[in-house]
Amino acid sequence: MAVFSYIANNLDSARQRGTVVADTPRAARDLLRQRGLAVQDLTPQANRRRRLLRRGRHDHQTVAFIRELATLLGVGVPLLEALDAIARQHRGTYHAVLLRLRDRIAAGASLTDAMKEQPVVFDEFCVNLTEVGESAGTLETVLDRLAEFKERSAGLKDRVTTALLYPAIVLVMAIGVSLFLMTFVVPNLLDGLIEQGQPIPRITQVVKFASDLLVQRWWMLLVIAATVSISFAALLRNERGRLAWHRFLLKLPIAGEMFRKQAILRVVVVMSVLMKNGVIFGRAVQIAQRSTGNLVMRDALARCEAAVHGGQDIAKSLEATGAFPPVVIQIFSVGQASGRLEEMLDRLAGSYDQQLITSSQRLTAVLEPVLILFLVLIVGCIAFATVLPLLESANVF
Repeated sequence: MAVFSYIANNLDSARQRGTVVADTPRAARDLLRQRGLAVQDLTPQANRRRRLLRRGRHDHQTVAFIRELATLLGVGVPLLEALDAIARQHRGTYHAVLLRLRDRIAAGASLTDAMKEQPVVFDEFCVNLTEVGESAGTLETVLDRLAEFKERSAGLKDRVTTALLYPAIVLVMAIGVSLFLMTFVVPNLLDGLIEQGQPIPRITQVVKFASDLLVQRWWMLLVIAATVSISFAALLRNERGRLAWHRFLLKLPIAGEMFRKQAILRVVVVMSVLMKNGVIFGRAVQIAQRSTGNLVMRDALARCEAAVHGGQDIAKSLEATGAFPPVVIQIFSVGQASGRLEEMLDRLAGSYDQQLITSSQRLTAVLEPVLILFLVLIVGCIAFATVLPLLESANVF
């Protein structure tokens, strides 16, 4: 199906603009006529919709949509009416997404099937959980929990981004100031001394060499940077390369532990939500695998799933992977024995959520002084290397 934007006149001869989802332009015109609209202009918008959705601009809108849909269904509003009401609140690309969702359901498809046709907007976890809700007749409850999960994930991402924002600004400033000094200040101050045959200290020679490299061989540095970037991108496109990179990230001091807890938190929340809604452990592990982007954790869950299917205990299977801390393994062990695994996973998620807040604050507290010191050292070395020959030249005379 494609999305078409239209300009039409309604029954009162008032001009109206909007979007409609249909297989062909003719089908779009027929659909608009059924709504009592006289079409004046019809333009396909499908390519633009797909291009924008790839950029991930609508994550927050999807969370809001799920929350609003759960609220409307919870108070007894029929699904089609709820989708119509929510669609009227949106414009542009996301409005077209909701229209397509509404039209597919009106044509007889389930909400799950309609979501499957738009995987860029609705991920696999969202689709699977919606399917569970539709099968069990508890769609509004499941959507409410899905919204909570999405909000928690978005909040975690925002906290990490905020924590790294200031250190990133300091790092960019350090690079910018260093480039300015090396390409403008150093050549202007040192070229005259070199032409006069003045002796140049060793540290100044090193700085001058780096300055000349930036000024005269900048193209070579760009080629090297482009080669490194392309090689790194090729490495990440390969599954073994991504696995090695994720292992490296998990071994980083402070940040590595935060990455690990973030991945475990996502897995724990996904499994808790699924198991609360009647999904068996094996199926929940499969969905949790696909919901995490960390390949180390994904590989560990796959091995755990295989071991459990072979008759091994859940806790022992997790421990054998070496990817989970002892506390997590103990939670699974006690939860399985007591039959309260979902409740204990909820408690673990709350604990890890708080720990991640503390870890992000600690990471910021460490990075800020380190990067500021780095900035001071770089600028100080360049300034010292530049001023030193000037002072020595003044002493000679």
